[in-house]
Amino acid sequence: MNEHVVHERHWSTHKERGSLLLMRLTAFGVRVLGRRILTPVLYLIVLYFFVSARTARRNIRQYQTYLADWSGRASLSPSLGSVYHQFIAFADNLLDRLDVWRGYLRFEQVQLVDPSGVRSRLIRSHLGGRGEILVVTHLGNPDVCRAMAELGEQVPLNVLVHNRHVAQFNRLLGEAGDKSMRLIQVSELDTAMMMDLSQRIDRGEWLAIAGDRVPLHDGRRIVVNFLGHPAAFPQGPWLMAGLLRCPVNLLCCLKVDGRYRIILDPFLDNAQWERGKRDATIQTWVQGYADHLAQQCLMAPRQWFNFYAYWQSAEPGANDAP
Repeated sequence: MNEHVVHERHWSTHKERGSLLLMRLTAFGVRVLGRRILTPVLYLIVLYFFVSARTARRNIRQYQTYLADWSGRASLSPSLGSVYHQFIAFADNLLDRLDVWRGYLRFEQVQLVDPSGVRSRLIRSHLGGRGEILVVTHLGNPDVCRAMAELGEQVPLNVLVHNRHVAQFNRLLGEAGDKSMRLIQVSELDTAMMMDLSQRIDRGEWLAIAGDRVPLHDGRRIVVNFLGHPAAFPQGPWLMAGLLRCPVNLLCCLKVDGRYRIILDPFLDNAQWERGKRDATIQTWVQGYADHLAQQCLMAPRQWFNFYAYWQSAEPGANDAP
């Protein structure tokens, strides 16, 4: 594959495709007719976007190439069919998100993989302990994090977001959901924001933040090796963790054999750095996170839903707004 990377706009500047009306009709159709009947229609819609989204096809092909080369698994090498399959997986993911926010997907339908007992700490924080941080990813379906409210027996979960590029779909989810999960818009980690987050942690609340997308208006990023190539990851989650001095856990939700699997892994027992070693420490943390994420990509290789040029952001100027 040609290693030359075509520079694109930052991921958060991409316009939404489709309309709120179309998404509402899709949601209504799924609710009334069921997904089985609508599956052929869904595949036709996906086929249209697959044919018209040349840039997204190229970016997914790049991801599949890097994953195959890094893992040494030739079966993961890209083809027209494998790229299309990833588009189909994303469409199914969107429908699953509607089910999650309507409450159709309950905790008993989700398999929990928690060998280190992160859930038990989540419950204890509800009984007077201190909160922790969950770093999530866009591999799989992060919206199944909503089940964490049941995992922790209604422990408040605050989801920090820094983008508005899916505003229409988020609006649809808000209309369908029960508002049990708090979304907090984060543009930068200023003093006021850090004070608010610190108070939430002290009250035993948990914070969830994506660790795999660099925000547009925050240039703080860390370039590490991911799938054998340099990629930029946000510094924000790790800077926040160090300032709050709280444990950090990794959360990933993958669909395996038709059933969602929530995977909880402890990552940092107490995020902090020695004086003068902040940048080096965060660099080590982010590389560890990237290594962990790469291994999880092998568990569900077609559920990587970053359709923009992921690796281009590691180059100078690539993260700037147009």
